Amino acid sequence: MPHTIVTNVCEGVADCVDACPVACIHEGPGKNAKGTDWYWIDFATCIDCGICLQVCPVAGAILPEEKPDVQNTPS
Repeated sequence: MPHTIVTNVCEGVADCVDACPVACIHEGPGKNAKGTDWYWIDFATCIDCGICLQVCPVAGAILPEEKPDVQNTPS
């Protein structure tokens, strides 16, 4: 099951982007509710490896399940 980046918790640190082995994490457009850059996970590409969870320094920014209601996924 893919992981999820909680849009309004993400602070745009981007450690997850460099760590992701399948390049499924992308920068979101604009700023989130905190006024920071944010990222999103392509659910179709994510392989559920969990590396993003290990490297993200922002508590609660990444969830170990697919939760499209908390991730703003650009269309």
